[in-house]
Amino acid sequence: MMAPHAGLERRVLAALEAAPPRIPVVIGGCGTGRTTLLHGLADRMGRDQCQYIDVERAASTPERFQQAVSHASPFRINGQSAATTEPATSARAAFDRTLALLTRARASGDGPSTFLLDEVLELRTFESFPGLRHVLRELLHAMAESSNRFVLTSRYVARAHRLLRDGDPRFEVIHLPQLDAAEVAAMLPPMGETAPGDREYLGRAIQALADGRAAYVRALGEATGSISGRGGDPISALTALLTGEGALAAWCSHRYELRLHKARGYGALKAILEILAEEEPLTLTEVAQRLHRTPGSTKDYLSWLEDVDLIVSRQKRYSFADPLTRLWVRLHCRPVPPSVDEVAREVQSYAMARLPHSEPALEMAGAGAGATRKDSGLIEID
Repeated sequence: MMAPHAGLERRVLAALEAAPPRIPVVIGGCGTGRTTLLHGLADRMGRDQCQYIDVERAASTPERFQQAVSHASPFRINGQSAATTEPATSARAAFDRTLALLTRARASGDGPSTFLLDEVLELRTFESFPGLRHVLRELLHAMAESSNRFVLTSRYVARAHRLLRDGDPRFEVIHLPQLDAAEVAAMLPPMGETAPGDREYLGRAIQALADGRAAYVRALGEATGSISGRGGDPISALTALLTGEGALAAWCSHRYELRLHKARGYGALKAILEILAEEEPLTLTEVAQRLHRTPGSTKDYLSWLEDVDLIVSRQKRYSFADPLTRLWVRLHCRPVPPSVDEVAREVQSYAMARLPHSEPALEMAGAGAGATRKDSGLIEID
């Protein structure tokens, strides 16, 4: 399938190559293709010339965010690899180091670095920490003064406009448009012997039903194609996707809850879940030490997590209530999405820890080399 918004990528690249470079701020609702755009830019520029950062996944406390982003960075700062940066001792110091990385880091050949910040407004989470009342405005000012290059995205259109209303002219707001019928038709998967006229009709129908949103188009196009080799009924496909455990039912539920949750920030709670994802169970004192907060405030955070059944306390030691949620946090709450091999390794480790020793999966752990699929369905990583 063709990638959506191919022309938009050229517009963003033109903004970055202008003299002086502009800072594109790509905004649009859920499922419109912002993340796909950034990954396409990263592939086109080269991973040694740019750094993609999923701010929404990685922003917990300023200290942990600074360490995670620095560790994943391909750049150098002050002549040294950013990955070797020492941890900061306070929220203010950590944010200052993050700004230094973003604005002063250099790519290979001592050229300017490019940062692709997905859901950049999530850094607002840090404004609840001491000394960080104006994080977003500080960030935009530092970017405007830097010779580095940036592409920013956000799903929150009104918040982005409000923030940039009196901003530096280097910032260029780009609205992600709805996909038109021709773009939708080009994205549809192969559908056997579907005639060109029928494919155009499906493109128009799916464009209307999906509101031109790339994520919905993909899901609806694949479901429609699976109904019949020649292209099925998009209305029946949409019904299935929105029923029970359908993909769009889950997607919409997630986005609905996400927007309600984002009306307030709970960065410290996310940080505790990341800590427990690394190791559990932990005592209150152990969590407080790793969070760099007082036992009193940490106790409050833990009680809020218990209240919504995300964690449980047994003999004064805290752990996840749902082990699969812990696995998801290990894989996805970080700046860069996991590779297929990383997911396979984590899932196999998870399965080996939980399955009885007589299960075939345990015998597979030492067999063969590389990634192979056995009859059990598990993926094996050497």
